[in-house]
Formats: sequence, structure tokens, C-alpha cells
Amino acid sequence: MKTLKRLSRLAVRASLVVATLALLFVAVVLVRSHRTFDAPYPELSASSDPAVIERGRYLAYGPAHCVNCHTANDEGEAVKAGKMIPLAGGHLFDLPFGRIYTNNLTPDPETGIGRYTDQELARVLRHGVRRDGRAAVPFMEAQNMSDEDLVAIISFLRSQEPVRRLVPDHDFNLLGKALTAFMFKPVGPSRPVLAETPLEGTAERGEYLATSVASCASCHTRRNMLTGRYEAAEFAGGFVFDLDEERVIVTPNLTPARVGRITTWDEEQFVGRFGAGVGIEGSHMPWRQFQKMSDADLRAIYRYLRSLDPVEADPGPSIQRRAELKQRKGNA
Repeated sequence: MKTLKRLSRLAVRASLVVATLALLFVAVVLVRSHRTFDAPYPELSASSDPAVIERGRYLAYGPAHCVNCHTANDEGEAVKAGKMIPLAGGHLFDLPFGRIYTNNLTPDPETGIGRYTDQELARVLRHGVRRDGRAAVPFMEAQNMSDEDLVAIISFLRSQEPVRRLVPDHDFNLLGKALTAFMFKPVGPSRPVLAETPLEGTAERGEYLATSVASCASCHTRRNMLTGRYEAAEFAGGFVFDLDEERVIVTPNLTPARVGRITTWDEEQFVGRFGAGVGIEGSHMPWRQFQKMSDADLRAIYRYLRSLDPVEADPGPSIQRRAELKQRKGNA
């Protein structure tokens, strides 16, 4: 009997210790989830030059495909059809760590970027630090964009007609708050930032577009969904997107390997594939936006991809059944 009482007391004490530690953890998460960061303000300002504004429009609705996220969910069909609708934000990403909303990028003074200076916009795009100093959710990958193109995008955003659309702030659950407290940090440039965009038609231009504008590597590389970090060689494919309840889309290998998709295409076929538009219905590839890319930019990307070191990693067919993919990974 004494032994049972002793065990019971130990169990109660252990429960109290666990509960206390849990409360302390929650308290720390709630405090740290509001932490702020320092980052420089790039000395960049919007231009009124029509050519600069048009370049920004081309980027936002073309290779940078800003329109895919900075529009409301019910505007999705218009976006998929390639319409150039206002970048008024409000898109909801309902994720395991919370409800994430995209910002209104029109110059409305109350609900859009009319509240921001050019330097504040440049800072969030290049360094991932919001106006209030908190880290932006690491979805955008514009950190390595050239000064020239960053100015073009800001100039275009300023030139839009303002749209009044109040977008809710992110609604993080406890997991999301823990991520913001301990994992989400500003992501700045990973290489020296170019002052000017590489010349049209060059492989350097292709590398810049594929890695710093169109973000081809972000989908055509297997990565950790919790941290966003790459788990395999860049451009080797294998990233998985939901298609329906039974099937997924697996991104192809874009290196010039024997199993690489790019190996089966010559330059004309590559350009033609983009001109053909959507292939797999429900694909996450922004085909309509990439269709707006110039032939010269598409050729530059092709030449860059052909210059990569081949990675013999076969992600399998583009459409796979979940059960088969799970078995495939288990046998790997």
C-alpha cells in the first residue's frame, strides 16, 4: 500500500512538472513569436519611366508570377486563364500551422502598399523583414533579384489603380507561433546582388531567371515542407504536390541527366512547350504566366538548364498514385 501511495505521489509530481514545463514553453512561444529583426533598407526608389513600369508589369504577371498568390481565392480561375487582374491580395493558404493571407499590393493608402515607403517594400522583398520588423513568412523568393528588376516591380506596383481590400493578418495556431518563435527568420540574398539584370539571351540571364525570378528550383527540387530547406540537388525534381485524393504531381528532373526531362527536348521544343500552356489539369505550374515570357528569356533558361551538372535522380512519372509513391519511397 505504501508503495502505491509513493508511486501515486511521484506520478502527481511528474504531472505537475510536465504541466509547468508546458506552460513555460507556451509562454516563451507567445513572447518570441512577436520578435523583430533588423535589416537594411535598400536605397531604391520607384521610377515613373514607362519602360521601367512595363518591365515591372512583365515580371509581376510573367516570370515572377506575383499574380498567382497576390489575388483572392475566388479569382483563381481568372488567374489560371492568364488575366491580369489587380494584385489586391487576400489569397488564403490554409496550412497545418495556420491561415496565411497574402498582402494587398495595390497602392491603396489604407489597405495596400500606399502605407509603405519604397525602401520598406524593397526591404521586405530583399530581406524578408516586414514593416513592423517581424519576419515575413518565407514564401517569396525575390531576395536575389537585381536592383534594376526590384525597382521595376516597385514602380509597377505604385502605378496600379488602388483597390481597397482589407486583408486579415496571419492567423497562426500554436505550431505556427512556435515556428515564428524559433524557426522563421528573415531570408536575405544568398549571393552578391546584381545592379543590372544580365543581358537578354545569355546563359547568365537564364540562371538569373531560373533561380532569382521564376524560382524554378523551388518546385523542381525536393524540399522539407516544414523548413523549406532543400533535401536534394537543385533542379533534380521530386517535389510532391497534391492533385486529388488519390493522386499527386511529382516535379520532373530538369538537369541534363539521362532521366532529365530537359534531355528529351531541344530548344525549339522547350519554347514550344511553354507556348502550349497547361498540360496536366490541376498542375501548380503557373503556365499562363510563364506563357507571357519572351522567347528570348525562355531560350536563356533552356541554355542554363542544359549547362547544369547532370543529376541521375529519377522522380518517376509526373502523375503518381499516393500509395505507389509511398511504396516507391519505401523501396528507395
